[in-house]
Amino acid sequence: MASIYQSIEILSKEKGIDPQIVFDAVKDAVVVAARKHYRSTENMLAEFDDRGDLRLYLLKNVVEEVTDPVNELTLEQARKIDKQAQIGQELRIPKNADALGRISAQTAKQVILQKIREAERETVHSEFFSRVGELVNCTVKRIEAGDLVVDLGKTEARCPKKEQSRLDSFSVGDRIRVVIKSVEKTGKNAGVIVSRGAPELVVRLFEQEVPEIYDSTVTVKGCAREPGERTKIAVSSRDRDVDSVGACVGMKGMRVQSIIRELRGEKIDIIEYSDDPVVFATNALSPAKITRVAIIDAAQRHMEVIVDDSQLSLAIGKKGQNVRLAAKLLGWRIDIKSEEEKRQEVESAMAALQAPGVPVSVLTEHGMAESDAELLLAAGINTVEKLGNMTPEELEQISGIGRTEVERIHASVLAYYEQFEGEAIEAAEADAHPPKPDAEEPGDGGPAAENSLPEPVAGQAAEEGSDTIKGPEPGE
Repeated sequence: MASIYQSIEILSKEKGIDPQIVFDAVKDAVVVAARKHYRSTENMLAEFDDRGDLRLYLLKNVVEEVTDPVNELTLEQARKIDKQAQIGQELRIPKNADALGRISAQTAKQVILQKIREAERETVHSEFFSRVGELVNCTVKRIEAGDLVVDLGKTEARCPKKEQSRLDSFSVGDRIRVVIKSVEKTGKNAGVIVSRGAPELVVRLFEQEVPEIYDSTVTVKGCAREPGERTKIAVSSRDRDVDSVGACVGMKGMRVQSIIRELRGEKIDIIEYSDDPVVFATNALSPAKITRVAIIDAAQRHMEVIVDDSQLSLAIGKKGQNVRLAAKLLGWRIDIKSEEEKRQEVESAMAALQAPGVPVSVLTEHGMAESDAELLLAAGINTVEKLGNMTPEELEQISGIGRTEVERIHASVLAYYEQFEGEAIEAAEADAHPPKPDAEEPGDGGPAAENSLPEPVAGQAAEEGSDTIKGPEPGE
């Protein structure tokens, strides 16, 4: 029976699993096959003896009075098998394993294969789980329905079609670089999943090509990617003397061009990171020239970006790509509007102020107490216009309204009007001081540090119009 041990050792080495796992799988398989052959649910045990022969035993507990005939027997019955049997002992009764037959052997084979597959999955999971996000070189082994099956050496991995770039085109035997995305033990995606479309792939490639990133002089702050189209990567330098963008571009663009070739021509924008979201947004939306950025709601991470009419298409990008990637990179919702759109918005708001019928209840959003609004409505003062034409003395004549209430009402009216006056002033200042044309190309030291190789998105303009993009929350 030495051949059994030898076969198990060879199989264990081929599968990269512990030989003991295979031994246990064989023993479990024999027990399953025996129960099926004898049509029994009795407790059984299979073991290898010193010579390597497989032995099958029926296990029964020795008791004074039998209550479970399947698993128990009396001392008298036990003594017929083993004269040394004692009460409380678990007695092993030999069974003939050679009588199991062909069908039982097939059952045992299936159990063994299942146990080995489970052991393989566990081994792969323990080895590759800690390597998620790592860049690896591999060979395309075969192609199944668009998915790439690649050889990682000890195991195979799958690169689903959705994890590939539209620019990728590989054949069997090609050497490619991928990033390990996930490792699952069970389910549809059991095994190692690798990706050519994940943002982490671009980050790992920059770490390999740029020594300043590898030694942490330059750090990658974020990466937003649409595989096969464009990537925006934000970088920052810890050393004042090191230009983070220039380090990533390299002499004559050699470093970034190497990455672009690996990505089959995908465009890459290298963005200078800033802790100030206004500055960061201005950089991230390059190559468009930004007129101004206003934070609408910092808590909700919502901002409004105003650009010159001629820059609107460039800021939005082809099918909204530029602003969409910028929103992902910042983790902010970005509303982009042209100067003309903003001007029309302010004019409409000012016209609404002059139109009769604005309910007085809107002032509760600007500091007026609801009780004051109820008193005004009870007195027939139901519009902002009507309230604005009243003097303090006339207000004090209303029941329940004194000097304190008058001051509070007056403050809420001022706050209501000031929100529109501020926007009107901004629009007027923009008309009086239009932005100066910038002759510098993006990335040449201009306000938006951007390097895009090949040519930037100029000429990929989307139709003009406002666009609202919701970026993911930080950490996504």
